[in-house]
Amino acid sequence: MKEYVVKKCLKCGALVRVLEDCPNPECGIKCCGEPMTKLKTNCTDGAVEKHVPSYEIDDSKVYVTVNHVMEEDHYIEWISFVYDDIEITTYLTPGKKATAHGKYVKGMKIYSYCNRHGLWVTEVE
Repeated sequence: MKEYVVKKCLKCGALVRVLEDCPNPECGIKCCGEPMTKLKTNCTDGAVEKHVPSYEIDDSKVYVTVNHVMEEDHYIEWISFVYDDIEITTYLTPGKKATAHGKYVKGMKIYSYCNRHGLWVTEVE
């Protein structure tokens, strides 16, 4: 599987999921006249309990929860399931719970994106 890459514009906050980036360092995705910044995927920090997706497996399904506030100005924007060459994303809105469910695939990765604290990941065993 290719590397999972998300880029962000540091001026306006726009996000782009990169399917294939330019290999030349002098080109690439730009926004607001500036090169977009590749987000580092976090998996641990002092606020891990608030960002890293947790999951439960039930037969062939995986149920995901991110223990995070879902306020207008601070929330989990989306949760993505990534396995093989498949990516399935659930988009979230403030006021709702940060949950999603999908097919269980051993070794799959689950990403969550906090609008303030960036991209987080956990690998399903």
